[in-house]
Amino acid sequence: MDPKAQHFYDHIFYEKGKQRATSAEAHPFYPALAQFLNTYSLHDKSCLEVGCGRGIFQDLVSAYTGVDLSNSVAADLRKPFFACSATALPFADNTFDAIWSYAVLEHVPGPEQALQEMRRVLKPNGFLPLAPAWQCRPWAAQGYPVRPYADFALPGKLIKASIPLRDSVPYRSIIAFPRRLLHWLTTTYSRNPTRFSYGVLNPNYEHFWMSDADAVNSMDPFDAILWFISRGDSCLSHPTRFRQFFVRNGALIFQIHKNPAPAS
Repeated sequence: MDPKAQHFYDHIFYEKGKQRATSAEAHPFYPALAQFLNTYSLHDKSCLEVGCGRGIFQDLVSAYTGVDLSNSVAADLRKPFFACSATALPFADNTFDAIWSYAVLEHVPGPEQALQEMRRVLKPNGFLPLAPAWQCRPWAAQGYPVRPYADFALPGKLIKASIPLRDSVPYRSIIAFPRRLLHWLTTTYSRNPTRFSYGVLNPNYEHFWMSDADAVNSMDPFDAILWFISRGDSCLSHPTRFRQFFVRNGALIFQIHKNPAPAS
């Protein structure tokens, strides 16, 4: 782990985080998570939160375990907690009935390894809601949308001026849909598990200008759907090809289908 990133998450991010939501109900992910837990009757099941932060959701289920890169949040956890990377979860195969992760995957170098790890430690037919910040913008690291033009030289001014166009839905659709179609055709006709496609970003650990200035990758939710369904899993939140192809943002809910562990 980059020492700058470690410092950022241990001392800067979580210190600021203490000023954020102080209850589960006040958290922006709470409505989706509460509905998920109710829909699939998971309150008494074994659940893991990847990137748990201060464990604000730890009391929503009885058998909760949290993992986070930063050990500084351990004092806020009353239930089992492990300081580790999402790419190396310290659990045996087929351990959890459900895993959830909110606003984490965009900060994980090598996110495909994190997906593999979460899938590995889920039980057969386990549930996985993923809610990262999809499609993080490359201009967030330097805060182009929130900083004045005076902060930038001519190249930076041109970048800032181009953002309204580049961030518009029509422009993004023109870029995204042909690529999605190509990835869908490749996955469909290869009949093999696909690799997870994502763009690498240069994070800013010095100045947190705006949300996702610290993101290390930009991910299309459609590519996450392809990654799971190519392995035989189901996308419960987007069950049809039409909804999958036109997915924009928000949580994706997967059910993992794999051969059960042999009886001991």
